[in-house]
Amino acid sequence: MEWIRQRLDKIKEPFAPGKKYEKYAPAVNAIDTFLFTPNHTTQKGAHIRDAVDLKRTMITVVLALIPALIFGMWNAGYQHFTQLVDAGTIEAFTFWEAIGHGALKIVPMIVVSYAVGLGIEFAFAIFRGHEVNEGYLVTGLLIPMIMPIDFPLWMLALSVVFAVLVGKEAFGGTGMNILNPALTARAFAFFAYPTYMSGNQVWVSEASSVDAISGETILGSLAAGENASYSMMDMFFGFIPGSVAETSTLFILLGALLLILTKVGSWRIILSAFIGAAVMGLIFNALPSMGLTGNQLTNFPWYGHLIIGGLAFGIVFMATDPVSAAQTMKGKWIYGFLIGFLSVMIRVFNPAYPEGVMLGILLMNVFAPTIDHYVIQSNIKRRKKRIKSATAQVKTAV
Repeated sequence: MEWIRQRLDKIKEPFAPGKKYEKYAPAVNAIDTFLFTPNHTTQKGAHIRDAVDLKRTMITVVLALIPALIFGMWNAGYQHFTQLVDAGTIEAFTFWEAIGHGALKIVPMIVVSYAVGLGIEFAFAIFRGHEVNEGYLVTGLLIPMIMPIDFPLWMLALSVVFAVLVGKEAFGGTGMNILNPALTARAFAFFAYPTYMSGNQVWVSEASSVDAISGETILGSLAAGENASYSMMDMFFGFIPGSVAETSTLFILLGALLLILTKVGSWRIILSAFIGAAVMGLIFNALPSMGLTGNQLTNFPWYGHLIIGGLAFGIVFMATDPVSAAQTMKGKWIYGFLIGFLSVMIRVFNPAYPEGVMLGILLMNVFAPTIDHYVIQSNIKRRKKRIKSATAQVKTAV
């Protein structure tokens, strides 16, 4: 490592203050920061002293995403080859064939996401004259993980451009955005290229080229009035069609455990969001007992809503985004509960769009500051009331 340190110091010399390429220093410093701990310290009094910095936080989230990503690679190949086996096109396939097929599809998406997104980040850092932030380390991985497996790379690149420019840099960059950048990219893709983001054939690799492959998701089947063709265990483990890394609730919960243990992700938001989704599911399940006619989505077990679609992935990795989420303790409970509640409500009430977690999170991103405002105002009023009561007691005692 010492050799790398010396080489980097040599490379950085022309970019030092007052040197010829000083303007481009942020791009070079970003590479240094990625490889080594930043060597600068605060010049003013620090309120909190901690070894945790933004880079460590982002790397922790990336590590939490790895289990779901690896499973997503395997499941992409598994869904592809399984339906070919059912159609009689092939007889069998191996584990490595499945994960190899998935990797060939997903790795290029990750490369494009990072190349385009970091390119824009570097350009803005140089233009504004500030250091490159590590925030895109997570966003660059999240975006391809929430897209369909065969989503065209040029569409992915445009979605990344929109997410970084409009969803992030327009607000001032990392730490200033009000919307989750990854979900902003998905929202752009969904409304700009709807035929590539919905339907029965976008969720299984190369489904459009093989007539026998349907690729319909569970939510799609339920929205169409059909019964789910997968068991609850298949849904929980993730052996179902869906976006790249959203299918396995098991591996998503493993990532959630890491985020909670390292205190990077808020357990209050995660727990309250699942509670909100469960409550909304129970309300819909109760409709027949009240004499109201339901459909396949309303009759679907409440616990099933928690393990299908992108609900679990969105709650764990995007609702907990510390920038766009609520900041107060009570606000986190309200914020998370409403995300789960609205996500299930949207997926049931809108058959044309049976997945609601994206809209649920983005909507609550907008209202998160309002939630915090009223929580703080409530605390202020409560304290004023206590002060008034205490003052009255003192006067009475005197």
